Amino acid sequence: MKGDYQDLVDEISALLGAPATLENRDFRLIAFGAHDSDDDLAMDPVRTRSILTRQSTAAVRAWFEGFGIARATAPVRIPAAPDAGVFRGRICLPVRYRGIVQGYVWLLDQEPGPGPDALAAAMEVAERIGILLAEEAKAGADLSREFRAVLTAGRGWQQDMAVAALRLALGPGADGLHAVVCVTPWAGEAPASVPGTAAVCTVPWPGAGEDDDGRAGEAEGRSGSGPGPGPGGGAGSGSRPGRRGGQALAALVRLRSAEVLVPAEGVATRLLAGGGATAGVGEPRRGLGTLADGWAQAAAAAQAAAAQPRFGPVARWSAIGPYRMLAALAAAGPAGDPATRVLLEPAHRELARTAELFLDCAGQAGRAAAALGIHRQTLYYRLARVEQLTGLDLDEGEDRLLLHMALKTARLYG
Repeated sequence: MKGDYQDLVDEISALLGAPATLENRDFRLIAFGAHDSDDDLAMDPVRTRSILTRQSTAAVRAWFEGFGIARATAPVRIPAAPDAGVFRGRICLPVRYRGIVQGYVWLLDQEPGPGPDALAAAMEVAERIGILLAEEAKAGADLSREFRAVLTAGRGWQQDMAVAALRLALGPGADGLHAVVCVTPWAGEAPASVPGTAAVCTVPWPGAGEDDDGRAGEAEGRSGSGPGPGPGGGAGSGSRPGRRGGQALAALVRLRSAEVLVPAEGVATRLLAGGGATAGVGEPRRGLGTLADGWAQAAAAAQAAAAQPRFGPVARWSAIGPYRMLAALAAAGPAGDPATRVLLEPAHRELARTAELFLDCAGQAGRAAAALGIHRQTLYYRLARVEQLTGLDLDEGEDRLLLHMALKTARLYG
């Protein structure tokens, strides 16, 4: 379908005698025409950035939308604005389907510029682009069953069949580069379409065994053989990603480069708009055979984002550090270490917090006491209580490691 877009953009460029670019409604670049002019102003910073990074900034988007392009049904002329990095005026052809904007075709304006007949012909081509964009969005939404099956099927022949069905549905792009995005918690159904995705679906939260009211969860995705880390140390609150029951949203995003995860992060950010959820992005992978592993990574990254605000609302698997190992260990069904279990009870919350921060500070008492806002002697008293409760010796490296892992796992799973 990308080839179809390029052909249509080239057709518009030929009709209007100017290089055209096509962006979706989120200002992500889809296709652009070649430019062979000697005019230095033709490649202003806005157009250059759009082509090189395949997206426009939020400020550029807001500036252009201020001219009413999202509501327009006819070409819109936008004047130059050197202060905004727009050295040449633009002609925007809104791309619509059944009244809904799907994207925009952009051309550099010039004098005397294209006439009404040429613009009308270009708008007819834009309508054909709108049909393609709408069909692509619809196709992504219609793949929810196949995508969910890949993420929740057990290992072996069941997953092989699920992967084969999704590969057939995706067509030629199936063996390309993808990233999986997890957004959790997610209420309600999956969106009808999400720009920039190949497929979306809702998935029972990985490892959920029972719903909050005690009923057994649905078999699909909850058998323990499905991908992803479980909720770990028990049920959390209804708003935490590690709660029992509930669901997450999964999105499959096509990538052009394994080094550039911006498209996947952009999808995650849009899905988080207006909500209190967190999102994770798995490592890029080629083909569909390991999407379940990508989903496990994305789910763990989303949980890490909830556990540690420093990761931001959208976390990459590659950036969550020790939580990668903790999530992998917990995926086997953590029961909690008997030595540390008592420390994790609500009555000892302050002691657990003290121990975690002390270990985060590499055992440096002065740093830990300052961070906690307490006297060093108070810190020593609390650490002695931690040793009494757990039977661990905080002068021993292996005991420190065990306690630190237990505390981080508890944080990861709420």
